[in-house]
Amino acid sequence: MKGKIKEEKTKKEKLLREICRTRFEMVKERHKGTFEKSVKEKKADERMVSLCAYVNSLQEYFTSSSCAGRILLLGLEGEETKKESYFHRKWHSTVKLKEVMEGLNEKSKGMLWFKLEPFILHIGTNNLENAKKILSVMKESGVKRGGIIVCKEGKFIIEFLGTETISTPIKKGEKILLPNEYIEFLVKEANRKFEKNYASLERLEKNLRGLK
Repeated sequence: MKGKIKEEKTKKEKLLREICRTRFEMVKERHKGTFEKSVKEKKADERMVSLCAYVNSLQEYFTSSSCAGRILLLGLEGEETKKESYFHRKWHSTVKLKEVMEGLNEKSKGMLWFKLEPFILHIGTNNLENAKKILSVMKESGVKRGGIIVCKEGKFIIEFLGTETISTPIKKGEKILLPNEYIEFLVKEANRKFEKNYASLERLEKNLRGLK
């Protein structure tokens, strides 16, 4: 009797593993397809393409979303919710003071914020052991913000997030709120932090390429 119960338990565990494996493969293929479509349509962040392509080539990993970081003028209207926000200007590289001033002198609605946003990367895998490997890479790379944000049977999502940020209101309505000297300082700081952000991302990519 005990042998039969043990056999039934083994069958159920095997079936569950198979279901989880199939589910993971479906999720991976969906995200991989979205990434490849984004690359084909030139909507993907160019700096992240090689890294994401590598991770997606691994059997037990995939990427679900990514951005290498950006400098932007973000518009907020009404209650200043995410739904009401819009990109007034956006750069996935260092920026010139002239470009920022051109954006500020353009007509805008509501409040404009000058922001530097760091890199963000989400990697999915199929078990806790692999998730721990990714967390070890995060620690080895010196990435201080991140962790497991989805933890389900057969599906784990790990988030990496850079720490180089700037966020300040810079224009309200038609009035620029900061003197030119300070705006120049902000641009220099954003560019400096952006380069540090890229250096951190490069370390992360180098170590992620060691995943098996």
